[in-house]
Amino acid sequence: MDVIEKHDLTEEDVTRLIGMAWEDDVPFEAIEAQYGVPEEDVIALMRSRLKRSSWELWRERVSGRPTKHAAKRGLTDSTSRRPPNGRPVTVPDALSEPVGRPPGSAESEADEAGPDGAGLAAGDA
Repeated sequence: MDVIEKHDLTEEDVTRLIGMAWEDDVPFEAIEAQYGVPEEDVIALMRSRLKRSSWELWRERVSGRPTKHAAKRGLTDSTSRRPPNGRPVTVPDALSEPVGRPPGSAESEADEAGPDGAGLAAGDA
């Protein structure tokens, strides 16, 4: 029985698990807490899914690395800093730009005037 069947993982779970394992700042304990897959099975899954050169680079990078083991990092709980879907939290583009100009500014009043320079009627806003 392979790791995927043993832990009843979907292909989406496998993709997220591999992404978490690839990240240096996500400890194996966080992966086990989220997916129920212990370190040994994460290693086996990575070995079966990565190209040989990628596998060797990953193993060399994470072997004995304190950030991949909560006990070596001094973490008290085994949680990842990433959200449950495994993707980093980002601010949508719409929220990263200013929403509007301060009320009373010249640009604000010009925007409300419209293209022909006429102001909006009281019920149009």
